[in-house]
Amino acid sequence: MRLVFIGDIVGSVGRRALKEIMPKLKRQYPNAVFIANGENAAAGRGITAVLAKEIFELGVHGLTMGNHTWDNKDIFEWIDDEPRIVRPANFPEGNPGKGHMIVKAMGHELAVINLQGRTFLPAIDDPFRKVDDILEQLKGKYKYIMVDFHAEATSEKIAMGWHLDGRVSLVVGTHTHVQTNDERILPQGTAYLTDAGMTGPRDGILGMERGAVLHKFKTQLPVRFVVDEGKYHFHAVTVDLDAATGKAKSIAKIRYIEDEFVME
Repeated sequence: MRLVFIGDIVGSVGRRALKEIMPKLKRQYPNAVFIANGENAAAGRGITAVLAKEIFELGVHGLTMGNHTWDNKDIFEWIDDEPRIVRPANFPEGNPGKGHMIVKAMGHELAVINLQGRTFLPAIDDPFRKVDDILEQLKGKYKYIMVDFHAEATSEKIAMGWHLDGRVSLVVGTHTHVQTNDERILPQGTAYLTDAGMTGPRDGILGMERGAVLHKFKTQLPVRFVVDEGKYHFHAVTVDLDAATGKAKSIAKIRYIEDEFVME
């Protein structure tokens, strides 16, 4: 099985990047299952039903979220009825939506778990205990399991990788929007990457208009951040999974930059 995970889609530039790059990826990986993080798809904050539909129509099979899950209030009206989207499983009990899902695509069943870190983010429920509970529910049922760990601290993400080594197929980080250079297969067969990066404006600061961010850093005054415009970069990771065990055989980063030639 081939799994492609696309880093945080940020605003209209990120959606344009997805529209342009998805046909290339589907040609290159014709039998892949595509999962993306969509928590910044609507102007950098949250997602709407219309935008989720647009992303699914491009060929993405499932969406994960993060700390901006609830920023567009219409999500409360549809998240419980959309089986292809998950929000962090360690949000408090009773929150709308679900924290894990089963994506059925390309003849495979992929369990997708979404978690949120607690270091430098709101102190929600323990992601380590929560993922243990979910894996107990999934035990013996699904061969392929991936975890999107939406977290700020690299140490917390790396800790999650080691915590889950040998128990899931892939642990990939999101949220920080910078693609890291530490992809590897851990000793017990779990593919790991600290952050998949982002799909959105290349010349902003983490996707936001850089003038406003600079002003904030230099003055510490309140500033309204808006998504940057201009050229995109597209970040993703692809993992080849063993059909017998569900463990990773290979992991590789994907990167496209608008208007730059890439040999396929």
